[in-house]
Amino acid sequence: MISQALSSVADNALLIAAIALIADLHGPDWMAPMMKWWFALAYVVLAAFVGAFADSFPKGRVMFITNAIKVTGCLLMFNYQNFGASHTDQLLLVFCAYTLVGIGAAAYSPAKYGIVTEMLPPEQLVKGNSWIEGLTVLSIIIGTVLGGILIHPTVSAALQSHAWIHHLAETRTEAAILVIAVVYFLAAGTNLLIPRTNVRYPRQQTNPLKLIGEFKKYIRILWRDKLGQISLAVTTLFWGAGATLQFIVIEWGAQHLGYRLDQASILMGVAAVGTVGGSILAGRVPLKRALAVLPMGVVMGFTVMLMPIVHETWAVYSVLLLIGGLSGFFVVPMNALLQHRGHVLLSAGHSIAVQNFNEQLNILLMLAIYSLMLWLNLPINAIIILFGLMVSSLMLVFIYWNRLNHRADPGLTNTIGQHGHGQALRH
Repeated sequence: MISQALSSVADNALLIAAIALIADLHGPDWMAPMMKWWFALAYVVLAAFVGAFADSFPKGRVMFITNAIKVTGCLLMFNYQNFGASHTDQLLLVFCAYTLVGIGAAAYSPAKYGIVTEMLPPEQLVKGNSWIEGLTVLSIIIGTVLGGILIHPTVSAALQSHAWIHHLAETRTEAAILVIAVVYFLAAGTNLLIPRTNVRYPRQQTNPLKLIGEFKKYIRILWRDKLGQISLAVTTLFWGAGATLQFIVIEWGAQHLGYRLDQASILMGVAAVGTVGGSILAGRVPLKRALAVLPMGVVMGFTVMLMPIVHETWAVYSVLLLIGGLSGFFVVPMNALLQHRGHVLLSAGHSIAVQNFNEQLNILLMLAIYSLMLWLNLPINAIIILFGLMVSSLMLVFIYWNRLNHRADPGLTNTIGQHGHGQALRH
């Protein structure tokens, strides 16, 4: 939990620093969400391979190796000024560096989530996910706020006045990235302390073509499972919407509220605080009742549409807290149900890889649509209304889909929590 939190803090702080770097290099508005697009692309391209990688070695060792890849990407971004004289070349390096961090994150994810299913029985998965998800979102808050603080003019000036940092960092973003690299190194050190779970999987396939073929089979298995398909659809929508909402909030803060980037990053943190609260409350939901929280997703979509009508600080914070709380409350049980079905039908690493593939594919789609809207110069408040309507409408579709599944199989809920014939063998 500590290693995951530190790594997540660094990931989210680096996102803010990268956005600031794009602004400093006078990159266009659509470039920031497209940078996240390339980050998500790494998850999609590597999805067929990272599950086998995560199940081939102890999860702590996998987290250490993949965290080292993130460190490399962070240090590459730190050296952006050494990559060509033009801003275009430097912007290209920022893209490449953040994509490398995405590659590390893509390989990191099956290990960080897969270890939960190795450590806990099914009846403890919602509670375990509540802790992991709550701590992950807390790290998003801290990382986002840390990124905003590090690029704040006063803090940036104080950092650059420090003798040790002054010799290494010439700009505000270099100083920020240097501090973020230290957090990555702390995460890597903590990875080495993760205990082994003594769970062994059958020898993993190494042929790339066969891995892709097996991965297609795993995708079909989860999408055909009547419980897996609903939880997979909901989590896919949630993570796509969440990634897009990050950038919407930043743009909304600038256009609607007149905030700077470091101030808008606080708004992202406020929404994340609400998600922590929702995640904690969701820990009380038993796994068998996971599907009962689906209506919260509909309410969340309508709550997003309140953003254009609020201006006062207390109202802005209240709406963002409510959005975060609702999202945390409905995604944690869905995540736990999906992990349970994936562990029963497949294995820890492969099920998380399938989940990541679908979620990140949706992130690619939604960020591409959002970037297109910005390119078309649509007002941010119009984008927010369209976004909220889409989330609510899709959640209503998923609720109806779930009812059809239960009509076809009235005893469906009784299968939740049962142990299946997954691939893991405990010694």
